[in-house]
Amino acid sequence: MSSPLHPSNLELQALSVLWQEGPSTVSTVHKTLPDGKERAYTTVLSVMQSLERKSLVKREYVGKAHVYTPTYAQEVIVQHATHNFLTNAFGGRLSDALLAILSAGTLTLEEKLNIERELKRHKTMAAKKSAKKAPVKTAKKAVKKVATKAPVKAAPAKKAAPKAPAKKAPAKKVAKKAAKKVAKSAKKVAKKAVTKTVAKKAAPAKKAAAPAKKAAPAKKAAAPAKKAAAPAPAKKAAAPAKKAAPAKKAAKK
Repeated sequence: MSSPLHPSNLELQALSVLWQEGPSTVSTVHKTLPDGKERAYTTVLSVMQSLERKSLVKREYVGKAHVYTPTYAQEVIVQHATHNFLTNAFGGRLSDALLAILSAGTLTLEEKLNIERELKRHKTMAAKKSAKKAPVKTAKKAVKKVATKAPVKAAPAKKAAPKAPAKKAPAKKVAKKAAKKVAKSAKKVAKKAVTKTVAKKAAPAKKAAAPAKKAAPAKKAAAPAKKAAAPAPAKKAAAPAKKAAPAKKAAKK
């Protein structure tokens, strides 16, 4: 079964009529088929119905007549047909196909001019494609050259690459140690500041307590007074009284 975009030869003839004449009925297609062979109306009708099943044409009602319109442009369908024809008949050789086509008939002046324009357009397109491919080829060659030379030069770089993290690691440790030292010194300074402020606040209290300690000698001064008030002299006075006792004894005698 042929593909929808690869119609049969008779279907291509019917499509060519629609592309040239525009939307047409079955009778119009039957009368104007390019090969000019005699065919029954029903044969052309079955061809148009086959094209409709393949979605290559659309059918519309215009009064009582059925009008068919192509759904694809001629370039789309012909491109597939030409590719198949070129591949199957000439093995993909475009020059042989062109020569065979030109030898099949004669060309008018307008047709020759159209062909010349198409050939010029083909040349410009081919030049643009080659110009686009040239930078890609040169770039690929440059990449290959660099790829062949790069491993020799890049080997030391790969060996030296692991050393970079080793240099960065001590810097981090030093930074951490320095941060710890700064934190410790800040704590010490803060403690000293706190102790100084506490000492300054406690100094007046100590000074106020100092007079109280100085008043203690007054107690010591009072101690002699107590000693003076003690009955020590009375004992001394009693001593002469005892000494007077012999005087009494002498008077009795």
